Amino acid sequence: MTLSSVATRYAKALADVTAPGAGGPGPALRPEDALSQLRSFESALTASRELENALITPAVPLSRKRAVVGRIAGLLKLSPMARNFLFVLIDHRRIALLGAILNSFDLIMDERLGFARAEVSSPGELSQAQRGAINAQLEHTTGKRLRTRYAVDPELIGGVVARIGSTVYDGSVRGQLASLGRRLGAET
Repeated sequence: MTLSSVATRYAKALADVTAPGAGGPGPALRPEDALSQLRSFESALTASRELENALITPAVPLSRKRAVVGRIAGLLKLSPMARNFLFVLIDHRRIALLGAILNSFDLIMDERLGFARAEVSSPGELSQAQRGAINAQLEHTTGKRLRTRYAVDPELIGGVVARIGSTVYDGSVRGQLASLGRRLGAET
């Protein structure tokens, strides 16, 4: 099994226990809260190379790793569910996959909530009005609700390029010129 499929399995399990109506013990933890809490732990983990090494190395006993995670979880005020999820990762020697698990979890929750991911590149920063218009047009075109991430690509001359899954909508000047070149070449 590849590491990405392992990360996806843990992400699906996390999504299942944070899903509305999961019925676990204690008050339910909303998926966005779980993600936020676990991201804060991930930040602490990546900020300290010593901590990361201590939690990854097999030379440190599991009881010590659990004690360290428990203490950090207390300092970060993590919910019992988030803390227990980290314990499961420690117990199964998967803490190194935390970032990949959280990325996969974020995608799974978006999918379950009916959102698609869109990445829009433009030659310069877009205004809120431009972002709203682009988002509305893409939602209309795809028939899906979108979570859109915007980026600046200085290599674009003008226009925008949007990627939703494996589909690319190229409304850039460069794309239009390339399309025109292909059509002119086909006519000769």
